[in-house]
Amino acid sequence: MRRLVTGLALLAALSGCSRSKESRPAGPDTPAQANTAARADAPGAILFLSADVRGYLGPCGCSENMRGGIARAASQVKEARKGALPVLYVDGGDSLFGERELKPEQVPQEERKARALAEAMKDMGLVVRASGELDDARGAAFRQGLGLPELEPGGVKVLAAGARKVGVVSAADGAGLKQAAARARAGGAAFVVGLFHGTVQEAQQAAATPELGVDLVLATHTAFEFDGEENKPARDVPVVALQSKGRSLLRVDLAYGAKPGPFTLQKTAADTEREAASIERRLALMDKEINLPDITPERKQLLQQKLQELVARRQALLTAPVASVGEGDSFSVRFVPLESTLPSDPEVQKVVTAYDADVGKMNLEWAKAHGQDCPAPEKGQAAFVGNAACAECHAESFPVWEASKHHHAWKTLEDAGKQFHLNCTGCHVTGWEKPGGVCRLDKVAGRENVGCESCHGPGSLHAEDPSATNITARPGQEVCVTCHNRENSPHFDFATYVPRILGPGHGQPPAVKPKP
Repeated sequence: MRRLVTGLALLAALSGCSRSKESRPAGPDTPAQANTAARADAPGAILFLSADVRGYLGPCGCSENMRGGIARAASQVKEARKGALPVLYVDGGDSLFGERELKPEQVPQEERKARALAEAMKDMGLVVRASGELDDARGAAFRQGLGLPELEPGGVKVLAAGARKVGVVSAADGAGLKQAAARARAGGAAFVVGLFHGTVQEAQQAAATPELGVDLVLATHTAFEFDGEENKPARDVPVVALQSKGRSLLRVDLAYGAKPGPFTLQKTAADTEREAASIERRLALMDKEINLPDITPERKQLLQQKLQELVARRQALLTAPVASVGEGDSFSVRFVPLESTLPSDPEVQKVVTAYDADVGKMNLEWAKAHGQDCPAPEKGQAAFVGNAACAECHAESFPVWEASKHHHAWKTLEDAGKQFHLNCTGCHVTGWEKPGGVCRLDKVAGRENVGCESCHGPGSLHAEDPSATNITARPGQEVCVTCHNRENSPHFDFATYVPRILGPGHGQPPAVKPKP
């Protein structure tokens, strides 16, 4: 069994608020469940699991080919439902919010986002979900008011899945998993999924509990937000973890044999593993080149086309039907990275679009009614003065800045309709939430874009008394990565990117004018 689970590890490494009427919670009378119930004799089933979404409807879009998005996840689930097998969608929790504590100005946006996520999950036919501490950022009453089918800690849910039943249990330790699994088995569950609220390392320890009674353990909480997918053995029970922020789904295919019995984990064919791993390596290289700042449009278009073809090939591997092995019951575990070239479900995309339209208005209204200006700098500290003050002495630098993307940072938000999204504003406005800077969405005029002071620091002292000691003359990488971080700019390389914002009069000697 260890060899079977280890074999899957290669495939595991393939990662790299609506104004429309609310959908009803998924229940026996919804289309998704009616469809499942109609296949009572199906020779298998498909489970999709998400976890640790952390309030993400989709990636920020700051870079090319960013993974994730609830609309892409919905497309995967609904596409599988077109087949002959019943499909169950389960969420492991910590999905509604990204932080346990919210600032007052965050509340309208984050509550609206949680409602949009809940609406999307209902549309996907969610059958059950556990909850974590991130789900209670606005309290248990708010969470319960979303109308999602919840599974309390230590709880058990037994679901019809064709010719067998599937049990879903929730716990935070091995003893809890074992007790809940026994109850699920007593309720007729042939296959049991354990939603373990903890990291993959903690889940491994829990899965080592003798006679656990669980067939698969999903660690629903990552230690760090960029932890990748993992599939590690713990005795005979596979323990898996998903990328956070909705960047991938876990797909579990159940195949029922002629003789019901314990489920056996299927080994992925060696040639399939090799092809999938090869595709992943090629995708990573292409994605890195596509995100180079000096790539030509022609080269970028060619690479994007090839990338799309590779994603389609890998997708075919990840969604190929799984047949039973021998006469017994078996299952397979596959990760489905939600790549940018995969389709989005139209209905769920409408939910996301409605959220984008609503949240900007809500945040702007909140700022006008409750917003407060940034505190003034302490005595002796510099304040932000804006680009106009810099131009009085450094006019030669501005042609370089005006030709850079920093000059158009605010417009990129406007083009996407996200200029009033609190998740985005900080990196597209100069001096956001800093003393003497901008702390209100309704007062960004004059501070739009990544201006001089975004990199060189507030300039009031320097403007009054120009000196190399009261300004950051040569900003280093530590300044850039405050925005060009792993999430927003995963391929950022200081040495590659910084020449794009340098030029004569800005980091280089001024151009010499020819003599008349």
